[in-house]
Amino acid sequence: MNKTSEYQLTIIVPVYNEEDNISALEERLGGFLPKSLVKACVLFVNDGSTDDSFRRIKSVCDAHEDFFYLSLLNNGGLSAAMKAGIDAAASPYVGYIDADLQTAPEDFNLLLADINDYELVMGIRANRKDSGFKKLQSKIANGFRRMMTNDGVQDTGCPLKVMHTDYAKRIPFFTGMHRFLPALIQLQHGRVKQVPVRHFPRTAGVSKYHLWNRLVAPFVDCFAYRWMRKRYINYTVAQTNFIQK
Repeated sequence: MNKTSEYQLTIIVPVYNEEDNISALEERLGGFLPKSLVKACVLFVNDGSTDDSFRRIKSVCDAHEDFFYLSLLNNGGLSAAMKAGIDAAASPYVGYIDADLQTAPEDFNLLLADINDYELVMGIRANRKDSGFKKLQSKIANGFRRMMTNDGVQDTGCPLKVMHTDYAKRIPFFTGMHRFLPALIQLQHGRVKQVPVRHFPRTAGVSKYHLWNRLVAPFVDCFAYRWMRKRYINYTVAQTNFIQK
């Protein structure tokens, strides 16, 4: 039995070489779960870490019945880790938060308040605690992405999101997919809402992002999305006689 089926929300936490953040994740996520608007669990996805992250993750999961993990054989990147977590989840909703804790787990409740009416509810980082250069890169990349996708989303890079799992599982995944989650939900005629959430400076570990994967790669990926959008298959089953509920 998939244990995540016992919950309404599975919070996916991709982890790559974040050994210094694991104890903080344990504390913050463990403190949030009893306060969640829905019954929630945590699913760590170890993305081929080469430090002590995976050992610490296993220790945390052994200590908490609502914490689970899966570990990828090799480092595949954020999109691969998110896909693995979504594929594994059996709860009605899936959430996502970065392991750097620059967003607050408590703010999941701000998103969950609207999840019945929208297929994706996502955060907008209010008062971002990043460097001016990093914010400039994000502003340029977000502006170009909005022009290319017409998704109307202000801050697609905000690492705090909640989705209906059935919609998330139908997303056409590819490297860089995480930058296009709102547009990919909209391809399924899903509704998207943006909610301001808090943002904090990184206090431990090192960012895995640099000029290439924050600015250059998203430009290239936009053209891949435009190509895929014209060929995306969307269908709805009207009737069948072989599925029993």
